[in-house]
Amino acid sequence: MSKNINYKNAVAITRDIHWVGFYDKEAHLYCNPYLLIDDKDVVFFDPGSIPHFPTIMRKVIDLVNPLEISVIVAHHQDPDVCGNLAVVEDIVDRDDLRIVAHTKAIRLIRHYGLKSEFYPVEKNDNKLTLQSGRVLQFINTPYLHSPGAIVTYDRKTRTLFSSDIFGAMAKDWSLFAGDNFIDSMDIFHREYMPSRQILQHCMEELDKFEIDRILPQHGSVLEGTQVRKAIEHLKTLPCGLDLIQD
Repeated sequence: MSKNINYKNAVAITRDIHWVGFYDKEAHLYCNPYLLIDDKDVVFFDPGSIPHFPTIMRKVIDLVNPLEISVIVAHHQDPDVCGNLAVVEDIVDRDDLRIVAHTKAIRLIRHYGLKSEFYPVEKNDNKLTLQSGRVLQFINTPYLHSPGAIVTYDRKTRTLFSSDIFGAMAKDWSLFAGDNFIDSMDIFHREYMPSRQILQHCMEELDKFEIDRILPQHGSVLEGTQVRKAIEHLKTLPCGLDLIQD
């Protein structure tokens, strides 16, 4: 873990994107919610689980008034991604709050007992335009690792919020990836991704985008040359069913 970062506080990734996650020494699997602060909109990505809620929300409150959160993006339905959605919804307390997800994920997210309006990405041209004109583009990444999984591409900063893809597991964690990030990334993908064929298809789709940084929901932020290195590596990584068959 980097000694120069105080993980008790929110950490700026860019001027308007912040990590508000939870550093758990025992888990070896770190959850990374992010907050995008843009003019009149605040977007909360994958707000996290119930156990982590107090720490995450304190970091959010250090940055913004929760009433300013207008959009929540749930990249898939897992409890570590959106288990605390109902509690967050109560804290935000906005009638116009929108929860962004794919319809295949929304079918399951409904079971968290939410009252806010859902914004199904595939019925909205796979994008959301914020009040400033900033465009968030959503990319469907089916079966990585759920049928309705998506990732978000912020065109303004060329940032990919990648959910579980590019995630990692490591004992020696840091928010920003070091030189040995490939090994930690392999461990996660071999266990949680279904097959090399499906993963390769996703990497080929991401090749179409100019990406300066990747912000995964687990593991560490990838920047610069790490982005291309990670994409090329995952194109050929055996995982899931490949390993069972072998």
